[in-house]
Amino acid sequence: MKALVVESSNTMRSVLRRILSMRGFEVAEADNGRDALDVLHRLGKTDLVLVDWNLDEINSLEFITRLRHETAHDTMVIMLAAAEPGMRELHSALVAGANDYLLKPFTSLQIDEKLTQAGLTWQ
Repeated sequence: MKALVVESSNTMRSVLRRILSMRGFEVAEADNGRDALDVLHRLGKTDLVLVDWNLDEINSLEFITRLRHETAHDTMVIMLAAAEPGMRELHSALVAGANDYLLKPFTSLQIDEKLTQAGLTWQ
């Protein structure tokens, strides 16, 4: 399975890459929305995208909306990763097309639960 981590923090990208890699994902990374779109076009079919709420270049809502308008990404699981978002932000992300959200700080067990709920199983 393939995953893309779109996160502005180097440390958080590293943590997410390690957790997902340990679960068998081939993980790509981007630190802003524009680069993430480029990476996705190169990767092809991607199973999971974890999106930081605070993105540069293209904000998270625009990024999610763009993905959902491309039929190539219809089955992709998009998960927002945010630190203390308000209900308005969470609602906006879900309306834009995110499947779920992950609140920072999180544990690897919480990621496992979200992946299982999304139907993304690993070995």
